[in-house]
Amino acid sequence: MVTIGAVRIGGPALALIAGPCVIESERLCLRVAETLREVTGRLRMPFIFKASYDKANRSSGRSFRGPGMAAGLKVLAKVKSSVSVPVLTDVHSVEEVAAAAEVCDVLQVPAFLCRQTDLLVAVAKSGRVANVKKGQFLAPADMKNIVEKVESAGCRRLLLTERGTTFGYNNLVADMRSLPIMRSFGYPVIFDATHSVQAPGGAGDRSGGDARFAPVLARAAVAAGCDGVFVETHPDPSSALSDGPNMISLRAMRGVLETLCAIRKALG
Repeated sequence: MVTIGAVRIGGPALALIAGPCVIESERLCLRVAETLREVTGRLRMPFIFKASYDKANRSSGRSFRGPGMAAGLKVLAKVKSSVSVPVLTDVHSVEEVAAAAEVCDVLQVPAFLCRQTDLLVAVAKSGRVANVKKGQFLAPADMKNIVEKVESAGCRRLLLTERGTTFGYNNLVADMRSLPIMRSFGYPVIFDATHSVQAPGGAGDRSGGDARFAPVLARAAVAAGCDGVFVETHPDPSSALSDGPNMISLRAMRGVLETLCAIRKALG
């Protein structure tokens, strides 16, 4: 089990990591965080707010990346203090870790960077919870090597996230076997429902996706025994500045989460 204040991941309750893909504005982040806090509070669901200050791996150099680290961390600090929830963001280099760790409760290593040893070690030594996303190019058993890198730096507060595996061109497939395989390494496992329905680079200069299937895969993952779900959400996905095609709309989140919690309860 991983504990962040009152939030416990890996216990009886299904956890949620959710928020917009990228920080578009302070107002948007506060709106999403407040809505999700209310819903998860009623469901007694541990909740961590997520948003990225920089999306460093966009398909096109013309795509919106975010406000940058300094401005983005100010927004995350505001969410943390005003909404009273833990916050998570991506880090892309060793140089970003110290500043991000001053604000964020969880530092996330993006899937494309999950084998970068120096970055993993820096996150592991930050004193924050580490969330490492499994690369689209890795078998779930390969994550054992990544776990050992993080452990070698003294970190035992670790989450592992499944976000789909490359399947041909511009497509991902979610293999539910990866959840128990990664869980066998001794740490909570999160299922990223929205990135798993992404079509990487599928729209030419940006990624596509099919959000209709995100709740379907989330239900399957909860039934398969994941410890939490990762969801990107937005009040209007069609206008989102990043990953809109695979996002779940904010107004739909209540129903999605109620169903997921019911499945978790049915598992006993």
